[in-house]
Amino acid sequence: MLDVIIIGGGPAGFTAALYTSRAKLDTLLLERAYYGGQMAIASEMENYPGLESVSGSEVADRMARQAAKFGTKMVMEEVLEVRLDTPVKVVKTDKNTYEARTVILCMGASPRRLGLPNEQQLIGSGVSYCATCDGAFFKDRDVAVVGGGDTAAEDVIYLSRFCRRIYLIHRRDKLRVTKILEDLIFNTANVSIIWDTVVEEIFGDLNVTGLSLKNLKTGEKTVLDVSGIFVAIGYSPNTALVKGQVELTDYGYIKTDEKMQTNLEGVYAAGDIREKQLRQVVTAASDGAEAAHSAEKYISKM
Repeated sequence: MLDVIIIGGGPAGFTAALYTSRAKLDTLLLERAYYGGQMAIASEMENYPGLESVSGSEVADRMARQAAKFGTKMVMEEVLEVRLDTPVKVVKTDKNTYEARTVILCMGASPRRLGLPNEQQLIGSGVSYCATCDGAFFKDRDVAVVGGGDTAAEDVIYLSRFCRRIYLIHRRDKLRVTKILEDLIFNTANVSIIWDTVVEEIFGDLNVTGLSLKNLKTGEKTVLDVSGIFVAIGYSPNTALVKGQVELTDYGYIKTDEKMQTNLEGVYAAGDIREKQLRQVVTAASDGAEAAHSAEKYISKM
């Protein structure tokens, strides 16, 4: 019987593991693919306190070593099934079945992609899904933002502070944003909106050099010279595993209180998987610490 099982090896999961292990709780961290989550694909991180010009994969390695130093067991297995509504939580993977007093869910969320051939290859080399993370790398350069909702609008406004020109590419002729965001975009001098248009191709071998665009009403095709493309068409939380057990929002994120407690006793959620405003490495780490503290208090009461 374990004290804590953590599902997901991103910054939230590793921070939770560090805190529970240092508290002398028997902790197992399960990760199906690679350590670091979305952070691992960042070629350079500049917005995590105390770390400058370091890759996301390097930060992930450091987090893993630190958690292991304090006794966290880490296993690369895919979780297939969980039973969370009982005092003893059961987690079944593709190789084993584990039991624990508490579970911390840190499976993250995946950005929705355009599905273009060159997209995966150029992630971190001009293709980004996080303007707050990567925008500063495009100072005085031309970039594109794809999307028409509040996230895309906020990305455009953020990028307008240091990019030379921002092109907002939207497949419709009207934005789906709040009035205040719409007014900000329309009144920002270095923002151009390209209506009724989709991206058909991303150009570039080592770095993004441009985009092939198609107007959905006229069929006209054009080329847009940009150094970066920020895809802001939403995220998909990785909550299929716990659907029907843990309470979710209408968008599929896990509902928690400020202590990271879900609707089930002894079950916590941290990081991008839960309902929150800002999804960054630093906020994921904060969630992980809070979830670990809550798990520790729960176990001590047991």
